Amino acid sequence: MMLRKTLAMALVGLATMAAAPKPHPAVKAAKPPAMGGRDPASLIAVLQALGAKAAAPRQEGDSVFVTFTSPTEVFSAQFAGCDDKGHACQAMLFDRQGGAGAPALAQLNAFNQSSVLCRLYQDKGGRPHVEYSALLFPRDGRSELLMHVNAWRGCLGDFIAFEKDPAGFLAGSP
Repeated sequence: MMLRKTLAMALVGLATMAAAPKPHPAVKAAKPPAMGGRDPASLIAVLQALGAKAAAPRQEGDSVFVTFTSPTEVFSAQFAGCDDKGHACQAMLFDRQGGAGAPALAQLNAFNQSSVLCRLYQDKGGRPHVEYSALLFPRDGRSELLMHVNAWRGCLGDFIAFEKDPAGFLAGSP
């Protein structure tokens, strides 16, 4: 039932977009930046403007890794599906390691079932991590990067609250 309702809503949205008036031919659409939100340097610039510091990016194959330090957090970003120069990436993943003392796996799974955007996992050393991932598109720019950064901030806030009191956090989840 839920899937049918979701598909119906998506079809209504597509029909609405198709019926939207087309811009006048004399009005030119703004051209997106060359790499925009698909370039690790763009994320570095956005996060630096928000007060974070970035370590030098490291490229391995088609992935670029960057570690960020802000006044309150240390986290990493991985760009995947990048070209040979580390640009025009196709996806991005934020990751932050949790503190000592891991929640039970059942609690991690319960968190994942209650969150649409954030995922928790336990690394090989038994420490919890939170992550957020997103696909990147050629038309993405600064506003899309800010949207992803804000979603990541929400994941961090939920993760911090979850780490403090997993049972209490999950009791308040739908």
